[in-house]
Amino acid sequence: MVRRVDLTGADGVRLVAWEFAEPPKGPGADDGGTAPAPGVLLLHGLMGRAGHWATTARWLAERFRAVALDQRGHGHSAKPADGRYTREAYIEDAAAAIEHLGLAPVTLVGHSMGALTAWQLAAHRPELVRSLVISDMRASALGAASQREWQNWFRTWPVPFATLADVRKWFGEDDPRVERPNPARGAYFAEVMAESADGWRPVFAPEQMLAARETWVHDAHWDSLAQVACPTLVVRGLDGELGRAEAQEMVRVLPQGRYAEVPDAGHYLHYDQPEAWRAAIEPFLAETAGLA
Repeated sequence: MVRRVDLTGADGVRLVAWEFAEPPKGPGADDGGTAPAPGVLLLHGLMGRAGHWATTARWLAERFRAVALDQRGHGHSAKPADGRYTREAYIEDAAAAIEHLGLAPVTLVGHSMGALTAWQLAAHRPELVRSLVISDMRASALGAASQREWQNWFRTWPVPFATLADVRKWFGEDDPRVERPNPARGAYFAEVMAESADGWRPVFAPEQMLAARETWVHDAHWDSLAQVACPTLVVRGLDGELGRAEAQEMVRVLPQGRYAEVPDAGHYLHYDQPEAWRAAIEPFLAETAGLA
């Protein structure tokens, strides 16, 4: 069961969050009362959507209050043509979701850009965050060349796609960024396509994705990482974009950093290897929420 929650983010932008299952009863209640289950807010990466967290959210909902946010420009949330797609806007949106839903102190689980939002929020609003999971996001600057590569990559997309099968095949096999066939990657991108009059197109605007990326790709983010005081788990896929050396340096910089790997996984590790992903993060989540 999933419940849609409409809320307002920074600048009045309409956001949509999804709460999975009924909030479970937490431990520690006396006299027939109930204690609220600890909250988890799931933040997808650039081009993602809340639904990408469905498998994770369903097992989380057994012990946690699990909520996934469609961030501005993504999923069912608003995509204003003249909107702010800045670091500050994404951080303010996540804070608004936590406060609207009464999740604080929350565990933040972020993938890629969502992980950057999560740790910057934890650094700036520590009272809102209990613990943090950073999934395959680098703290180092990627630079102008990386941004140009993304601009060129969007131009290679053969949109509109005739069918969803074509979407899965292109992103799973034919995309020049794919080194070997990856059905999970194809399925991931199929979830962010919508049917239009002439075929299947992304639910997001590529120019808005580039605008969002422009606000963080040129900078390093080690300073904000060092300001994260809560327990933090840095997770990487062995074939992902975050290298082992940088991940371990992130753990060293974090005041309460820990490290985990997901074997046989690429950048979309929670989608590539959902059971191994669960095994990597579940003990940390239970411990930091007092459920171990």
